[in-house]
Amino acid sequence: MDNGTHLPGEQKYMKKVLIPTKLEGIARETLEARGTYQVVQDESASIADLAAKHQDAYALIVRSENVTASIIDALPDLKVIIRAGSGYNTIDTKYARGRHVDVMNTPGANANAVAEEVVALMLADARHIVPADASARAGKWEKKKFMGREIAGKTVGIVGLGNIGQLVARRLSGFECTLLGYDPVIANERAEEVGVTLTDLPTLFSSSDYVTLHIPENKDTKGIVGENYLALMKQGATLINCARAGIIDEDALRTAKTVKGLRFLNDVYAKDAEGAKSTADVADIMLPHLGASTIEANSNAARRAAEQLIGLDEKGITSFVVNRDIPEGLDEAYCDLANTLGRLCRCIVGRDAKLKSIETSIYGALEPFGEWLLVPTVAGIWPTYDRSLDYRSAMEYLSERGIDYVNRKPDPAKGFQSSITVELGAVVDSGALRKAGVRGTVAESRLMISRIDGFDKLYFEPKGHNVFFRYHDRPGVIGAVGLSMAKAGINIVDMHNRQDPKTNQALAIMRTSEVVPEDVMNTVAGEIEAISAFALEF
Repeated sequence: MDNGTHLPGEQKYMKKVLIPTKLEGIARETLEARGTYQVVQDESASIADLAAKHQDAYALIVRSENVTASIIDALPDLKVIIRAGSGYNTIDTKYARGRHVDVMNTPGANANAVAEEVVALMLADARHIVPADASARAGKWEKKKFMGREIAGKTVGIVGLGNIGQLVARRLSGFECTLLGYDPVIANERAEEVGVTLTDLPTLFSSSDYVTLHIPENKDTKGIVGENYLALMKQGATLINCARAGIIDEDALRTAKTVKGLRFLNDVYAKDAEGAKSTADVADIMLPHLGASTIEANSNAARRAAEQLIGLDEKGITSFVVNRDIPEGLDEAYCDLANTLGRLCRCIVGRDAKLKSIETSIYGALEPFGEWLLVPTVAGIWPTYDRSLDYRSAMEYLSERGIDYVNRKPDPAKGFQSSITVELGAVVDSGALRKAGVRGTVAESRLMISRIDGFDKLYFEPKGHNVFFRYHDRPGVIGAVGLSMAKAGINIVDMHNRQDPKTNQALAIMRTSEVVPEDVMNTVAGEIEAISAFALEF
């Protein structure tokens, strides 16, 4: 990639960077200091007008502006779009990819700003800062009315211990709070470093005076804070949401506020725009999504946007490209395979088990793509991980959670051609280390699972609704499972059954006509005295 170098006596090539938004000057200063960028920044004109005037723009740095297909088409020389912030839903990333335009973001630049906002909301609510200010300005003296509470000594539950959640813990350390945390990813040792005791969600919600949410919104977390968890909260406890609006069931929150007298402090909405807000009747304090709105956060995002553009151009660093292509020579099916193996192995070792290690073996023609294949593997283990990131980002993600990763040198004597093995190590409740391993390949364009732990030659195609039962091998088990499924009106459409002679255990994998309800899974598992049982959709 051209880095702007030139021969003596020839005109220096300048890459034009268009910034159609209000952004801290550090971005412009950093880029112009390189001597290879011409920066055009104008917050007064629309992005469409600026694109029309600067069709030779090489890079575009935006905040919340909509970068549509038409904007991209208006910039024929465009190679990079950088969102100075974490979310990039305002950018047509797929269309950009089709035009060979890299899209990058700057995740984590606003983490401290959000963490401090959480503490600010807690203090403002505990001491009635907002209504007391209005009262005093009106000439009133209502000291008894605004009797407050202290945060010191309280129990704070932090749901999600990523960058923001860990910073919330650090910022609260001076208040001498008891900190509880829930995160299915982070290792106990990392949580202990920031003073957090890991626990399950029911314990966290029932034990905390404050619950603060720091998880993404996806199909697994949408509405997760609903009737069950809200009913567990202490009388008069406080719920804080500076994450995503959809993770809370608003109707359940209304009921809980009435019954429990809960406090609700909010900074996120279904849509960031003017207009009525659905939480106005339940929020005790509501802000217009100010989490990232600090001078420092904006400066961090601006600086990182500039540094990432320079890193991409001068060193080929693609860590924060969110719409990457599959590299030449790698069949996308193997990325899907790595993702599937990660998902499956996570279920086998235990969805709630605390992971300690990941080991992979990449065989045959896939070996050169080992680093690339780690990303979909990590995204399979943790569905919230962005599959479009790169190897370095994946390694940082694992390091932050105290998880070791090793890509073992494959043994060619095993004869596994174009295969992937994923093995996970996890700590169970007893403190013992549990391991699980799966291997798979692609045959005739179909994903194929060939081994699960000691059960070899499975040749199972992961698709549809599936249930997995591991049990002590003996006659009659398969018949009992089939009978229970039939009673529940569920048809078994495919089955694989293998024995591990070393342990005298058997594994039954059944594809079913429909999703098997949890109560049916529990009934079957109990009837056959299963060692383990789980359902998984592919």
